[in-house]
Amino acid sequence: MQVKSFVAGLLLASALPSGSGASSSSIDILRQPKLSPKVFIVSMFTPEAEIWHGIPEFNLLAHNISLPGLSPLFPSIHCTANHEICQLVTGEGEINAATTMSALLYSNTFNLTSTYFLLAGIAGINPEVGPTASVTFARFAVQVALQYEFDAREITANMPTGYLPQGSTTTAANQYPSSIYGTEVFELNDALRHIAATFAKNATLADSDAAKAYRQLYKSDSGIYDAATQDPLVLECDTSTSDVYFSGRLLSEAFSNTTKTLTNGRGTYCTSQQEDNATLESMLRGALAGLVDFSRIIIMRTASDFERPPLGESPFMNLFTTDAQDSFTPATENLYRAGIKVVEGILDNWHGGFEKGVKASNYIGDILGTLGGEPDFGPEAQKVVKRAMAGKRRAGRW
Repeated sequence: MQVKSFVAGLLLASALPSGSGASSSSIDILRQPKLSPKVFIVSMFTPEAEIWHGIPEFNLLAHNISLPGLSPLFPSIHCTANHEICQLVTGEGEINAATTMSALLYSNTFNLTSTYFLLAGIAGINPEVGPTASVTFARFAVQVALQYEFDAREITANMPTGYLPQGSTTTAANQYPSSIYGTEVFELNDALRHIAATFAKNATLADSDAAKAYRQLYKSDSGIYDAATQDPLVLECDTSTSDVYFSGRLLSEAFSNTTKTLTNGRGTYCTSQQEDNATLESMLRGALAGLVDFSRIIIMRTASDFERPPLGESPFMNLFTTDAQDSFTPATENLYRAGIKVVEGILDNWHGGFEKGVKASNYIGDILGTLGGEPDFGPEAQKVVKRAMAGKRRAGRW
């Protein structure tokens, strides 16, 4: 069955109105009517951004639009000649991601209420789930490092790492945090995720001989990392956000457990990156202000390296010799190869389909239920209480 007809059927069943070498000319943002892109590609740094430039399908550098508040390193938004497709480069890390996205949303230059956002970046991958150079699509984004932290040299015998959920008063395992900030977990439109992954499966993914050979180091008698030895593929699994760039089995397993706990067992920890929860918090606030549709967000992360070494190897080797994995180039290339299928799929099925939106069959939003509905994750699955509303304050804050 052709993808277009497959998607058309899904869209007809689920469509509903939206809710909750560059040109030297620049656009006067004070005098032009608002621009209404159909797709906004969100990149985090130069290699992720440049893979979309000079491609045959469209020219993202036809227009450069400078806005106040964008990253000093990436001060312009790029758009095609008809402004149907645009690109934002946020800068790396949570602070850059949040402030840059907020600058876009509140710029008054764009009408983004019907825009689909493709958050397209590279990431580390869990070898228990998949191989490098793979393309992943997330339903959950989890801020795994928003925890208490102790130096691992000082932890008790029952603690596998130095991390404990915020609000903990014991070192017991698998506690749900009792101190909730609101950015711990975001859930996205699962129906849209599945459609995007279906589009991406039509791509021929890049790989390298060196990457293939390195993946075979993950073979073992236990078979725990058998998934890592495959050729690149498209996966639907979840992503972790941490400003700290971590490496090693213990931290990776701890954050995998954190993902399971915070999503009430629904999430599958798959990739590690440094921006997505921050980007999503900015977009959630934008949705609350009626500026963007939170059901139109896609997280696509390609696997540029393993976040832990093969069995018997050190986490230092894993981090300091990432060039040996030889996955950065194919992972970056696959942002384009898979991403272009998603972009074209949305545009080709716009009228009568994506224009109206893809109805979410699952809860979407944050742990607080900010956009309405009841979160299907959280303490006792829906009994999250905002600390500020409850008037509670925790001592010892610095």
